[in-house]
Order: sequence, then structure tokens, then C-alpha cells
Amino acid sequence: MTSIDRRRALRTGVGAAVAGALATGCAGTGPVSTGPRPPAVTPSGAPPSRGPAGRAAPTARRFPGQPAEITHGPRDRDRVALTFHGHGDPATARALLAEAERADARITVLAVGSWLDEHPDLARRILDGGHDLGNHTQRHLTITEMSEADAQAEIVGCARRLRTLTGSIGSWFRPSRTQHTTPLITRLAQRAGYPHVLSYDLDSLDSTSPGPTAVTRTVTGQIRRGSVVSLHFGYADTVAALPALLDDLDRRGLRAVTTTELLS
Repeated sequence: MTSIDRRRALRTGVGAAVAGALATGCAGTGPVSTGPRPPAVTPSGAPPSRGPAGRAAPTARRFPGQPAEITHGPRDRDRVALTFHGHGDPATARALLAEAERADARITVLAVGSWLDEHPDLARRILDGGHDLGNHTQRHLTITEMSEADAQAEIVGCARRLRTLTGSIGSWFRPSRTQHTTPLITRLAQRAGYPHVLSYDLDSLDSTSPGPTAVTRTVTGQIRRGSVVSLHFGYADTVAALPALLDDLDRRGLRAVTTTELLS
């Protein structure tokens, strides 16, 4: 049985559970164990910080040879990073995480601080699934239009929320409501402890609610080795599109990994 066939068989049994998660706010099923994963380390090699539950919480690190703004990973390896803006209905988020884990995919979540204020359990849920967790500002406002003090407050506010919940400021920072950083935002992010600003080279356009088929077609039509894809937690179309999207990646021999793994 191929990996695609295995995923299809799994989805036959769990499709109702995913639908129930979207309707009731309960994931229905827990994550599938994929075996032990290597422990994360900080850039200095010191032990990683630990959150309230005592589990390792990876933190931001510098990747030598990578620019301050990262838009994609190496083009010579069969890996891609699916990155998600963390906000919206928590049931949709849980359903999406469960679907990714059933396919043995790992993702990167850039969480909005105010979203974590309302749903603090999701920070640990993301990390426990083996995914990257990062900072997408505190309120998800247009950061490029802010004063230096206000922009800094947005970055630091979310970093503090992440540290409170997980013991770490998170692995990545992505500015809100803009694809690309500016010199000021980069400087403020680095001051807050993020050596790189995470952008992307492929926008799924799922936030326009074009339907799951369109989301899948947009991503599969443009994705390539090393791509960093922008997606969102807050849209049912994205959950519905994910199985076909992951099947397509599997057929091409592309593996969905965290951004940390993409660049490691």
C-alpha cells in the first residue's frame, strides 16, 4: 500500500471526526505518534527553554548563510514548508493540525498574540504535534504603517505571550499584513530575539475563500523544491484543501516539514 493509499484509508475513517471538530470545537482524535523527534537546541548549543508543561520549546536561531528575510529554503532538496497564520476558529485549527499529522506532515504556525490570549492551549497543542510555533504580532494590524514604538510593542507583546505559554519567544517572526519586511521591522525583530524574518514565495490565496479546489490548484501549480507557502488557520477551505494538497506533494516526492527543518 502506498503512502497515498494509506492516507486515503485513514481519511475514510476520520472524515466525520474532522467535520465534527469544525462543528463542535473538539478535534475528535489526537495526533498520530510518529516516534521520538530529536531535541531542539538554541543557537549557542545550550538546552532549549521549557514551558509550563516541562517540554522543550524551541526558540529562534540563526541560520548561517541565510538572509535577514527568508522567502524560501534550498532548491536542491525535496522539502517544502507549509506556514500558517495562526488565528480564527480554534476548531478549524485543531482539524487542520490533525489532518497534517495523519499525513505525517509538519507545519509552521505564526500565531497572533491576541489569538493565543483567547486560546492558550493551542500553543502547546502545536508544539506537541512536532510543529514550529512563531510570532505573527500581537494584534495582526498593518505593521508597516506603525510608528517604531507601536511596531516594537506588537512584536514584543506576542513574544511575551509565547514565552509565558511555552518558555520561548518562538522559532520565527512574520510581520502582519505584509509579505515582505522593511529595514525597521527587521531591526525590531532582531532586537526582540529573532535573527530572521520569515516571508514566503508562494501565496495560496486561501484567505480570499476561493474554495478548496482553487486553493489546492494555486499551491500545486506553483510549488517547487524549497518553497515556503503562506496559508491560514481560519478558513474551512484550507482544511478541505489539505488532503489533496498533501497527496500531490507525496506524488512529487516532496515532503512537508517545519521551516526549521527546511533550513537545517
